[in-house]
Amino acid sequence: MGKDLDDKPGILVVDDDAIMRDLIADWLEAAGYAVRKFDGCHAGAAALEAARPALVVSDMWMPGPRGAEAIRWIHQRHPGLPLIAISGHFGSGQGCSEREALGAGAARVFAKPVKRAELLGAVAELIGPPPK
Repeated sequence: MGKDLDDKPGILVVDDDAIMRDLIADWLEAAGYAVRKFDGCHAGAAALEAARPALVVSDMWMPGPRGAEAIRWIHQRHPGLPLIAISGHFGSGQGCSEREALGAGAARVFAKPVKRAELLGAVAELIGPPPK
């Protein structure tokens, strides 16, 4: 579980911003990870129920369950599944704060704009490097 058919660690990327979603997925795929992309909480939750990934990378400010509520839901349904929370709203007073995301169970948090090297470093720390 957590691996896709080609035996690369599977990562679920959820963001309603198509540009950010595609950018993060492109970085991860170029690094060698298998990625599934979804444009919102409900689609991401359905995908998570269908096949457990090795990691979730999710925006925290989207329609539907979001922020700390979404993180808690994931951890209740899938204990031990690491999640990287990203948001353009950390520190804005809207949605959850970085502290709340970590308190709810996020393994790492990044404010947008996300830096490629930091994201890839966190992914490698959490699920290991992609297979060669």
